[in-house]
Amino acid sequence: MTINPRLIYWLPRIICILAISFVSIFALDAFDPNLTIWQQLQGFAMHLIPSFILLIILLIAWKWELVGGIIFLIIGIGLSPFIYIHNYRMNGSVSMSLWVITMITFPFILVGILFILGHLKNRKKDTMID
Repeated sequence: MTINPRLIYWLPRIICILAISFVSIFALDAFDPNLTIWQQLQGFAMHLIPSFILLIILLIAWKWELVGGIIFLIIGIGLSPFIYIHNYRMNGSVSMSLWVITMITFPFILVGILFILGHLKNRKKDTMID
């Protein structure tokens, strides 16, 4: 069974854009009617810093799939315990905390794996041509 090379190329990029968009939604927490517009905009910009970092990593992965894939794997796996602990302290529920990890970090783990697979597939194709 052969997988379409265009799918291998575009799938991690699309999933990553969707995951970054999802993470960016949390920046809307910065808007509070009790704050001035400038405080709200400053808080909004601060909340978007992780999204900007993830976008930079996506740009790196777009050009160098192996490097970007490894970075996304490290981010996804490395942040999971911290996100779990934070959410467990907030809600006291193991299942809810695991669900939050699935929603936030799993897409980046998947993206990392897909970028690495794309790199390996391209490298295999290049060695077959030589």
